[in-house]
Amino acid sequence: MGYVFSLVLSREITEDEMTTLKVGCGGAAADFGTDVLPTDAEVTVTRMDFDDTVSPTLADAIDAALAAVTEVSDLSVSELTVPAQPAGAEEGDAAAAEAKEPVAAGVGTD
Repeated sequence: MGYVFSLVLSREITEDEMTTLKVGCGGAAADFGTDVLPTDAEVTVTRMDFDDTVSPTLADAIDAALAAVTEVSDLSVSELTVPAQPAGAEEGDAAAAEAKEPVAAGVGTD
């Protein structure tokens, strides 16, 4: 098990966009599903759930995922959720050490 977090995107994505996101995440495992926009339950969006075993830190894993989203036109992140991380997280990874409880934050412009 690696660094675990979720992104809720600003809209539903296409199969081609899903491929772009998978490539951009540098090999991190991402499951795609549907969800609703946190600010409007009537808008269906895509949710990406990550289990990143390739990134050296949680911050690197999140940065890679956010950078991949910017590669897709007219797409942003509406919500980032970072639950408590598994034991054994690197001591130098301050983001993992601080994530003791689930955190949800709007990080997009939507």
